[in-house]
Amino acid sequence: MQSWKRTMWILWFGVLFCSSSYTMSVPFLPLFLYDLGVDKSSVNLWAGVVHSSAFLVGAVMAPVWGMLADKFGKRNMVIRAGLSLAVIYALIAFVQTPLQLVGVRMLHGFVGGFVPASMSIVATIAPKEKLGWSLGMMQAGTMTGGILGPLFGGLLAEAFGMRKSFIVAAVIIFAAALAVVIWVREGASAPGRESSEKKPKPSQPITYRMAFRNRALIHMLLILVIFQLSINMIQPLLSLHIADLQGGDKGAVLSAGFVLSLIGIAGIIASPVWGKLGERKGYYRILVLCLMCAGTVICLQYFVESLWLFACVQFVFGLFMAGIGPIVNTLMVQSTDEQFRGRSFGLTASANQFGSMLGPLLGGLLGLFLGIHWIFVATGVIMAATGIAVLAKRKSDRVTEHQFSK
Repeated sequence: MQSWKRTMWILWFGVLFCSSSYTMSVPFLPLFLYDLGVDKSSVNLWAGVVHSSAFLVGAVMAPVWGMLADKFGKRNMVIRAGLSLAVIYALIAFVQTPLQLVGVRMLHGFVGGFVPASMSIVATIAPKEKLGWSLGMMQAGTMTGGILGPLFGGLLAEAFGMRKSFIVAAVIIFAAALAVVIWVREGASAPGRESSEKKPKPSQPITYRMAFRNRALIHMLLILVIFQLSINMIQPLLSLHIADLQGGDKGAVLSAGFVLSLIGIAGIIASPVWGKLGERKGYYRILVLCLMCAGTVICLQYFVESLWLFACVQFVFGLFMAGIGPIVNTLMVQSTDEQFRGRSFGLTASANQFGSMLGPLLGGLLGLFLGIHWIFVATGVIMAATGIAVLAKRKSDRVTEHQFSK
């Protein structure tokens, strides 16, 4: 096997383990709040605060970790994040109050960066013609973890309680970091990439200030913020909504684990397909299709009153949602210099975190005044409108290019 593929697959398993550990614990935190003494009347707001606290700190720290990845090596950042996250997940098992949980989640946001650093390594080593596919596969690895995590987390929580499932999550992310320590060596490139991409070094280092003049990069970051805001408006409330759909809290963790895992199954199926379609049909075209279709599908949850139909719509939503992340990452890689690669993925992580911070707060506040059905509609409208905006901007750019070419 080619060295770049070997490294990619090791990192694929790494992001799978990282995503598994995350989805074994974080999606169930709203239900965990009941164990910490939170009243049902305020659980929606607390769920939003708990989710957003990590993303607030993560949005600030992601560019810092990206800068350190370019300076000290992306592999070192992957290992640092993995070992730190193992400690954080173990700490969640011992919290006794909602405020302690918020504090640990803030630490969670401070030490993150496993997946962006792994993506950055793959984006650096993969051949250009395989970039969409390789980033799609990495997204599929994240989605695979999204399947395994809720299922195992739900089973463990039912059998042994939620606190023990947090300990298992810590062990899993520790194993992912250990695999990177043993098997990943930074700098394994695809044959011919070094020579084909050899460029003279810039006379001065590329800084964040210079990068922010890159309009294509800024547009991708804005898309990520809006995308993460929209999907995280509903994320903290899903497990509570599933409990309502099935008529009670009993067995809700297991049901939520099964339903949430369907999005991961959809991602495994669709992510590599979207990457290949982007290579053949054009990345912007596929991005617009995924945004508009995902928005339309999630709006349909307004009419859903049964758990089995809710699960089906979530699966279809996952099929389209799976294409957005890899396509945006690919377009971002194409519009930035390789020497800025770690920082560019740090910026995308920061955009993801910022949107993920705003989403739960907005969803939690809307949950106090509106039913969750209207939050599904708001999510869908935002995503579809983003797709329309991308399409309009692309057409405008083409008209401008055509005028200049005359």
